[in-house]
Amino acid sequence: MKYRIIFILTLLLLLPSLAEAQCAMCRAVLESEGSQSTAKGINDGILFLMVFPYILMGGIGYFIYRMFKKKKTTE
Repeated sequence: MKYRIIFILTLLLLLPSLAEAQCAMCRAVLESEGSQSTAKGINDGILFLMVFPYILMGGIGYFIYRMFKKKKTTE
């Protein structure tokens, strides 16, 4: 069970590097330019901003889990 959770977390951490996070309009504008470094920078920025909601939700979920676990052991 522990190895399964570690595997899933590792897989989820690696998926954003494979994702294409640009919307259709951003992609069209950036592909029309000759420089692909700008498109890569925009894509990396979108992925960077996408991580924070998941970190916040994971932290809140962990604290709720810990609160219920502590309440269950004190009973």
